[in-house]
Amino acid sequence: MSKIDHEDDLVDQPESKQPSAASGASHNRRAFLGLASGAAAALTAAGTLAAQTAASAADPFDVQEVSIASLQAAMSSGRVTAQQLVTAYLKRIRSLDQSGPSVNAVLELNPDALAIAKLLDKERSLGQVRGPLHGIPIFLKGNIDTADKMQTTAGSLALIGPAPALDATVAARLRAAGAIILGKTNLSEWANFRSTRSTSGWSGVGGQTNNPYALDRNPSGSSSGSGAAVSASFIAGSLGTETDGSIVSPANNCGVVGIKPTVGLTSRAGVVPISHNQDTVGPHGRTVGDAAVVLGALVGVDPRDPFTAASAGKFYTDYTQFLDPNALKGARIGVLRKYVTGYSYYTDDIFNAAIAAIQSAGATIVDPADPPSADQINSSSPELTVLLYDFKNDVNAYLATRSGLSVHTLADLIDFNNSHAPEEMPYFKQEIFELAQATTDLTDPVYLQALALNHSLSREQGIDYVLNQYNLDALIAPTGSPAWTTDLVNSDHFLGASSFYAAMAGYPIVNVPAGNAFGLPVGLSFIGTAWSEPTLIKLAYAFEQLTKARIVPTLVDNLPPEKSSSSSATAARTTQTTPANSNGIAGAAVAAGTGTQYRPHSM
Repeated sequence: MSKIDHEDDLVDQPESKQPSAASGASHNRRAFLGLASGAAAALTAAGTLAAQTAASAADPFDVQEVSIASLQAAMSSGRVTAQQLVTAYLKRIRSLDQSGPSVNAVLELNPDALAIAKLLDKERSLGQVRGPLHGIPIFLKGNIDTADKMQTTAGSLALIGPAPALDATVAARLRAAGAIILGKTNLSEWANFRSTRSTSGWSGVGGQTNNPYALDRNPSGSSSGSGAAVSASFIAGSLGTETDGSIVSPANNCGVVGIKPTVGLTSRAGVVPISHNQDTVGPHGRTVGDAAVVLGALVGVDPRDPFTAASAGKFYTDYTQFLDPNALKGARIGVLRKYVTGYSYYTDDIFNAAIAAIQSAGATIVDPADPPSADQINSSSPELTVLLYDFKNDVNAYLATRSGLSVHTLADLIDFNNSHAPEEMPYFKQEIFELAQATTDLTDPVYLQALALNHSLSREQGIDYVLNQYNLDALIAPTGSPAWTTDLVNSDHFLGASSFYAAMAGYPIVNVPAGNAFGLPVGLSFIGTAWSEPTLIKLAYAFEQLTKARIVPTLVDNLPPEKSSSSSATAARTTQTTPANSNGIAGAAVAAGTGTQYRPHSM
């Protein structure tokens, strides 16, 4: 057994070689899974998918690096069926995810995937094609509800049990669009909002996800498996969630496109939450086009999520209409530098080369274009205050929707982790949980003042100020550094990021690969105001077509610099400086009352 109990049966795969925890901790997880209350019925419904896969495995279709549009064209022409696509992806997952290199991105597979594919093939044979996702397999991050035979755990053993009563709205919309939910991906447990010393990509249920470019490197989080699975061609598209960096940071480290939408563009109903003010659901894809196709299936007003009411008249069900290769010509682009550069020679080199490429394509560059609020954001922690209050409120509300679990409140989760520390806390604790539990409620003036300050600093004195001041179409910033080595003992070696402005504001970001250092990708973020996804997709697509910067992952064990190719970042090196926010996991200092700024890392 590995991860969710029935996964090995589904793909007929050997035990994962991945040291998701020390072998003893892995054994403890298995023992726990076998005893979890209510889990047995939910985990025994699979069983036959491996046999079905073998029966339909003749002449498998090669899915590596194939776009959603190409997959759809192949099905339309009769070259391949949806059942054969599912089979091809399962074969690749079996060979490369849970054996072989052991990327360990996939948390669980859907035992009904082939049956769903068969029904969609029947619809196609009758001339009933629902749209561009008809028959396309898609992964969901493991914190997105599905009312089926799969689990929704957010990576925590505490949530193993009966399935949710309803699909998350985004899951239901994917099904309605004809997509096949092939399974769920691993994540940083609780979307990286449990400990100030966490390791991205590790969860108590799934263990450690690895980076497809070098397995000793970190995929970042919290949507670790979502980004890694797309990058390694275990799927063409996947859903992640972001509170601050959790879509775009894995996209950076794993060399894929990530679209973090405006808060309210996609529904959060049925998604394990951190903050109703900052959470959003968005796609990963290997190309801007792939991500845009998936985004169009997710949008729309949802009565289950009041924030989506603001999206009325502002969303599009087809974002591929904005794929304009010439969009950079005549565009006005502002460059963010303060507190988002200077932490990596290689990132800065790639960023500067990207700016030059954008300018060569006919864009006007305003450099720098930093918000007047940059210093205040960097020296204060209103975002952390908002997230702590929101999490206690929102996770309690979510748990109330889950029948049959042994946990019903954040306090219960804290007790659960303490009672199952060998399985849940072998490497890091739950300091953030404890800080959140110590908050009051959402009427507290401390919370209301922090929320107002959050929005003011990031909107009126932040992104909107700069866009209006310089008449800009968008802002750009480096998304992050080349992937660091995974370190379960000392936690993430995180250097820096640029997601916090848009996170605090609830505004969109599109990450696109921009270059690589020693074969490790680095991304460029296009950042805009609320509901500016069409503009950002245009600009990101034009940049993608101009630079063609994505490289295919190598799945090597490790990447010693002396044995790897030289960096593609060729600009002259400058003296490296360390910005005040270069440590992305300074929450422990806040808890100790030092006043050090907290910068959320990929939640």
